Amino acid sequence: METPQDPADGAAKGGRFVSRRRLLIGGAAVAGGAVLVRSSVRERPGRVVIPAAPPLRIDHVTVVDPRDGSRREDRSVVVGGGRITEVTDTAGGASGEGVRRVDGAGRFVVPGYNNMHSHALGAERPALVLAAMLAEGVTGFRQMSGSPEMLEDRADGRLPLGVHAPALLGMPGDLLMPFNAGSAEEAEEEVARQKEQGADFIKLILVERPVFFAAMEAAKARGLKVAGHLPPSISPLEAARAGFGSIEHFGAGDNLWIACSANFAALQARADTGLPVPSFVVDMPFAEDVFMSRMEKRLINPSAYTEPEAAALLRDALDSYDEARCRELARAFKAYGTWQVPTLVRLRTQELADAPEYETDPWLAHMSDAAVADWREATARFRSLPAATRETFRRAYDLRLRVVALWHEEGVPMLTGTDGQGKVPGQTMRQEFGELAKAGLSPLAILRMSTAAAAEYLGRADRMGLVAPGMEANFLLLDADPVRDVGNLTCVSAVVRAGHFLPLQELQAVMSQVGKG
Repeated sequence: METPQDPADGAAKGGRFVSRRRLLIGGAAVAGGAVLVRSSVRERPGRVVIPAAPPLRIDHVTVVDPRDGSRREDRSVVVGGGRITEVTDTAGGASGEGVRRVDGAGRFVVPGYNNMHSHALGAERPALVLAAMLAEGVTGFRQMSGSPEMLEDRADGRLPLGVHAPALLGMPGDLLMPFNAGSAEEAEEEVARQKEQGADFIKLILVERPVFFAAMEAAKARGLKVAGHLPPSISPLEAARAGFGSIEHFGAGDNLWIACSANFAALQARADTGLPVPSFVVDMPFAEDVFMSRMEKRLINPSAYTEPEAAALLRDALDSYDEARCRELARAFKAYGTWQVPTLVRLRTQELADAPEYETDPWLAHMSDAAVADWREATARFRSLPAATRETFRRAYDLRLRVVALWHEEGVPMLTGTDGQGKVPGQTMRQEFGELAKAGLSPLAILRMSTAAAAEYLGRADRMGLVAPGMEANFLLLDADPVRDVGNLTCVSAVVRAGHFLPLQELQAVMSQVGKG
């Protein structure tokens, strides 16, 4: 297989003294804007138990297979014990006593959607964000920022994951950064520690080049996938070769644009590949907490803090974009099994932050006054950037849509995710579906990314991603055919979560109630 020449192979650029612009641009959305400040004393939440759901039978529905779009009309979906027990002809099968029957005539049943990049548990009001996700059909999510405390709470059933919340599909421990992975040895120790703590995967953000490869090997030895951002010194091809599980937000830096440039060698030489934290800082007490606190507002929109040299590098990379190189890289992603989670809505709110629709986005009504003020401050700063810089970002976002289409054409495995935690408008799954459609993906492809693909990535195809006997009872009733139009994917009439039948009106009422907290 031919793969693009990799200018970073064998190189070891950068050290532990680094410029701040690489954090703001290359390290965009560290922790999704979450600030991981810990208290020495914490009050543990109470245990949450999802009660057993009564038996359920939904009749006269059309069941859609997300793998190929095939339909089975006039079916009954029977649920018991939190699982689908039958998918049968409505005319056949017996109900039995105590079974709740629902007439689903005219509705379409699909598996629940999976938001594979979320920070819902780090939101100001997690219950609100979780209920909102469920109301738009998300029955499972991957939490992309964790901690030892969160892992402990999950093990004890203390996370706020009741009936009106999606299922937690996976969570890491602490993010790998210079504070806990400043050397190869520290990275190996941290990976081992997180395995013991119960982490489902390792979330890697910004580490030195030798640390990256040490972390990859340590995770592989313990059966853990690595997901996250690409450090500035690591090319996408190197990450794929090393077995990186899923690249989030296109790598969250300029790595992809450099790799897809006809002038990749010259651009790589210009790139700032160091880390944003000087070595004498990382071992100081509370250094991580102070650092992340200082970055909180900047992470609302890292693009707003772009410096001229970073904007010039991005502009030159876009000017020299080489589709052939990008296709070769896409084929490498497919060959090495490197998944992509584009999170287009996260990047759109950064690179098109001055778009007028964000001023009237419905989510603004759910944000706290402080969060709205921070978002408006970041947006005002973005608007103050030179017009040429903002135009460069618009070009970058347009190219992102083209690259997503290219990835799809080349068979790169992809997942849906929003990166949202409620502090920025414009980051819902409905909006992500719309952006994927703008990129040229069909409604069926988007449905597959959100359901069967997530099950495949997680190694859970035997229990999720389809509406079939034996599968977990997490599925949706839609009012319109999801394969005909992308808008129909969000025409949610009801959600079945862990066997509980939840009409949309009930979920909206829950959102209204928890939104008052």
